[in-house]
Amino acid sequence: MGKLPSECTTIIVGDRMTTDGSRILARSSDFDAMMAINFEIHEDTKFGPTEFVAKDTRFRCPLPAEALGYTAMPDYQFPGEWGSAGYNSAGVGMSSTETIFSSEKALSADPYVEDGLAENCTYNIVLPYIRTAREGVERLGMLIEKYGSAEGFGIGFIDCREVWYLENACGHYWLACRIPCDSYFVTGNQSRYRDYDPHDNENFMASAGLVAFAERNGLYDPAYGKFDFHEAYSRDEKLDVTYNYPRVWALQQMFSPAISNDVTSNTFPVFAQAEKTIGISELRKAFRFHYNDTDHDPYLHCNGREPYRPVSIFRTTQTHLLQVRPELPRAIGCMTYVAMGMADLGVFLPLYQGVKSYPEAYSMGNGHADSKSAYWKFRKVMTLGMTDYNAYAPLIKETYSRLEVENDQRQKEMEAEYLKIFNTEPMKAQDMLQQFSDDLLNKALKVADGLTEELFTRLTQDIQKEYLFHGA
Repeated sequence: MGKLPSECTTIIVGDRMTTDGSRILARSSDFDAMMAINFEIHEDTKFGPTEFVAKDTRFRCPLPAEALGYTAMPDYQFPGEWGSAGYNSAGVGMSSTETIFSSEKALSADPYVEDGLAENCTYNIVLPYIRTAREGVERLGMLIEKYGSAEGFGIGFIDCREVWYLENACGHYWLACRIPCDSYFVTGNQSRYRDYDPHDNENFMASAGLVAFAERNGLYDPAYGKFDFHEAYSRDEKLDVTYNYPRVWALQQMFSPAISNDVTSNTFPVFAQAEKTIGISELRKAFRFHYNDTDHDPYLHCNGREPYRPVSIFRTTQTHLLQVRPELPRAIGCMTYVAMGMADLGVFLPLYQGVKSYPEAYSMGNGHADSKSAYWKFRKVMTLGMTDYNAYAPLIKETYSRLEVENDQRQKEMEAEYLKIFNTEPMKAQDMLQQFSDDLLNKALKVADGLTEELFTRLTQDIQKEYLFHGA
């Protein structure tokens, strides 16, 4: 098998569009099922590395010695690199990256830089050095302009005030938008931005000369109307009609059924309003979506060649929901809900920004299945489930649904107790948070182990029925 594409689905929800006034930045990390995810926690330091050296490219860049602590979820092959998602100690969250594609015409004018800024390194050279989401855009934009992009990507930043999402345009150009408070944003492996007002510094940031460069290189002609970022810089090909468009179409139909979109045309609104507010439960459902119970459902029909690419695919390594609740202390207000592996057959677990460690199992997986790592415990469940999805998926879904409901309730109870004491007894509050996290994460492993044994039992029984060969 050749190298698999690194491709994802991103959903961002403004604070007036959520059920509880939080803001949410979420993404599935779709790559290779064999790439185990390990959780990392890095401490604040004044004596960090002063140079970043990429592990799988020739990219290098200097770094400030002083760095904020941060959490990360890299593939096992890239410790300290390709961190993917998490928060720094200032409460800024980052999701990196959504793979996107620039047009050939744009790249002919400003090609990607082979040894430039690639998806693997953006997280770890940005998040430890910023204190706001806006600063994240500024630093990333500076790095793109200085070193050039090696490939196309979209990257999100979130803090207690706002959410920003940046799309690069080609080698050295980029555009970032502040996500409207009353809207949500969906993208699947394609640049989605269109409008850009260079005079609106509150809601836009961009590389200098973004419009002028497009005009100068025949990417945009003012005679045909206002500047459209997607038309100027992005790709629209036959593949997009089945690979990218259906995900945006389906998710907008899920949240905004009144919107009349043609799945074959890229006319989807960039920012949309949901019919009902969106919370964590709705996002869990969205990232588990696979055209459920329709002709395009690849799992229902055992069709690995279904042309419509689902949101939830087997080779997803993790899905994260970064939620910021500004009214709460940072330790519990900055949340990451993570499902390791395929979201449809996985369980979303809460990770609090304030914890100091995770159970060892969550930081020890590699490219070969084992009996100890969290990643492979969860991956075994979904692998067994996929041997006969229609027979085994219901058990997995029911079990994990019960666990998520239980965890949601336990979270509410723990947070209420935390808020009672964190001002007067901060150490006790910290210990309580840590113990809660450890207990919850360890219980999830036990549930996964129980599912594995039950699924193996049922699979054994089913195979025996198929190959009974009894004589009497």
